[in-house]
Amino acid sequence: MSRIPDIPGTLIPSRSDHETWLKSHVASLCRLDHDRFPGSQPISFALGHLDELEKRDYWVCEKSDGVRVLFFLQTDPSGSQGVYLIDRHNAYHEVSGFWFPRPDKPKESLMDTILDGELVIDVNPESKTETLRYLAFDCLVFNGENIMSKPLDKRYWRLKEQFHATWSRAMKELPQLAHSIPFDIQVKAITPSYGVEGVFRLIPTLQHGNDGLIYTCTETSYVSGTDPHILKWKPPSENSVDFKLTLRFPPSKSNSSTPDFCAKPFFGLHIYCGEDQGQSVYEPYDKLYVKDDEWRDMKLSGEQVDDRIVEVHWDPDLSSWRKMRFRDDKPHGNYRTIVEKIIQSIADGVEKPTLLARCPAIRVAWKARQKDASTQPPSQPPPPQHPGHRPQIPPTANGHAPTRPPPVPLRYGPLATSRWSKVSGPAEFAGLKR
Repeated sequence: MSRIPDIPGTLIPSRSDHETWLKSHVASLCRLDHDRFPGSQPISFALGHLDELEKRDYWVCEKSDGVRVLFFLQTDPSGSQGVYLIDRHNAYHEVSGFWFPRPDKPKESLMDTILDGELVIDVNPESKTETLRYLAFDCLVFNGENIMSKPLDKRYWRLKEQFHATWSRAMKELPQLAHSIPFDIQVKAITPSYGVEGVFRLIPTLQHGNDGLIYTCTETSYVSGTDPHILKWKPPSENSVDFKLTLRFPPSKSNSSTPDFCAKPFFGLHIYCGEDQGQSVYEPYDKLYVKDDEWRDMKLSGEQVDDRIVEVHWDPDLSSWRKMRFRDDKPHGNYRTIVEKIIQSIADGVEKPTLLARCPAIRVAWKARQKDASTQPPSQPPPPQHPGHRPQIPPTANGHAPTRPPPVPLRYGPLATSRWSKVSGPAEFAGLKR
């Protein structure tokens, strides 16, 4: 596991006038009717998505193991710039030392811009020197213009050729700027989906951790929230889920009215079910398998374990969930519908050889679409449909109607028998008094 970097900068106080204005301004720039985190979220790759890659154009890149943040450049009419990193908690961290010029007028300040990307720690394999780096992969707003509705290739061009290339030239012409920046900025390399073999060759050369692949549809707009056209691929054995971990201790043998904190607790995994009247709602889902020596190490670490978001993977040999790491950078565990999709992708997952074997067919389909687009006249709007019309679902190549994979039943482990937990919380939880 690679080390997850801390987000640099000064945290803007929660609920302050400054934070309220920033959230309102970002929502306005993104044309959103809410001030929540405006970033997109992928869904897990499943077997059926191989057909999707044949039907539509996707780009693919490696999924870096770092901290997801939006990069927000806010520029006053006077040209004064402020830079903020927006994490998944929707907290704003102000960083100083940057200046970004306009591509058409390089002596003037670039106006409001929002990028999507990930902070990573690159480690030089020889010197072991660490470099904090922001890997940008998308652009929502550029120079005050909202471009979320544009296709990915247009957004990526703004990011690479207008934002990053202009800034890189300024860094060379004004080398004093390089000494003040808190981290480096690079644009993540992407390639057509049929070129994924090259991405696999790239991964061992990376100086930061890797967490799989990301496929993004080139034809669709940027979506705030879960986007079904952004696909997160991992080998099925490495697919992970984020739960909230809750410890339940048994009662003391000498006094049943007190918990036995020396005993090994029940490690409950709880699934996020959204918000209810401003309160986060979690339900019991399953249990985490923890070995005795792992529990001993947890105690010796002195860290809080209870009520933290934990990333887990499914161990088929033990038929149990196993801890990977705590994810304090995430405000909640995965939402229950997302967990269902991840479970489905584990059961219906795609191994690397299967993915590579499909690439020639994906390439042929891609090239055929390019050829058709260059020879066909502009498309006409579809004729109006009468009320009650239902679109026909085309059959598969063998002539049969397409079938969906069977749903994977969710696992519900036993609740702890103890009425006790080591931390404060609601008086009653899952029918048990704390």
